[in-house]
Amino acid sequence: MSIQNFLSIEQLTDRYLNPNGKTQVPAGQPEFSFKDVLKQKETQRQQAETELKFSKHASGRLSERGINLSDSQIERLEDGVRRAQEKGIRDSLVIVDDLAFIVNVPNNTVVTAMDSTRTDDNVFTNINGAVIM
Repeated sequence: MSIQNFLSIEQLTDRYLNPNGKTQVPAGQPEFSFKDVLKQKETQRQQAETELKFSKHASGRLSERGINLSDSQIERLEDGVRRAQEKGIRDSLVIVDDLAFIVNVPNNTVVTAMDSTRTDDNVFTNINGAVIM
């Protein structure tokens, strides 16, 4: 909504408010209540929180190590993160097939990823739980 050059507040009110005191919706635009908008934003926030994210570092590791995740592996990784969350794990090692992922559970973010068959010593630090899928 752009405010044009009105001489008084009355002109502005006459233009944008109907006699009942409700704001008029410009023609062709759907009418939404505040409650509808708030509910939609809450749903979007919840979806964003449950969506597994990959940090820039993890994405780089997957790329440089030639790791391509199948839909099934991603689903199992997400399930592993959900299980870690249920147990109160904050930083988890999640193993899916021969792939190892370090996940920050509260942020729902994969921090790094590796092919466990190609690591030298299989030592994982800064975790407080592990989930093997």
